[in-house]
Amino acid sequence: MSILSRIFAVLVFVVVIGGTIFFGGQQNEITAPTTVEVPHDPGYAARDAKLVQTGPDGRPLYTVNADVIRQQPNDDSIQLEKATLGFFDTNGSLWTARGDEGEVGQDTREVELAGDVHVNGTPQGTLQPVEIATERLKFDTGSKIASTQDPVTWTWSGQEIQGKGMRANL
Repeated sequence: MSILSRIFAVLVFVVVIGGTIFFGGQQNEITAPTTVEVPHDPGYAARDAKLVQTGPDGRPLYTVNADVIRQQPNDDSIQLEKATLGFFDTNGSLWTARGDEGEVGQDTREVELAGDVHVNGTPQGTLQPVEIATERLKFDTGSKIASTQDPVTWTWSGQEIQGKGMRANL
């Protein structure tokens, strides 16, 4: 074999090796895009539940007892079934409000009750308890103001007063 043929053989060998490396390294891989899905927050639910809101001193401002509570993940509100709200007035007297259903808003001071709502307590400066009956009641736990636009009945010292709408500082 002549020198030229040896050089030619080496060149062919180098070109074949180089081509194999060059074209072999360009394999097209099809990669499926990675999708990271945020897990759905189902909220929470509890039976025979008790929620307690405390003040800066650690004492309860109000309590909510309910047969069933459900947190709604869309708006973080809490739905209540057969709810009883307990709160203390400025004299430390306990008031209770109960309703067939209710809602506690997230980051709000409001508790709403609906369906055969009854409020019981003793107003400041009296010895006789009062009962308030209505279909819907909104209670602001910060100001301790109860309000409704629905018909309302007050029963106090054996007397009954009926009207539409109410705003009472309890």
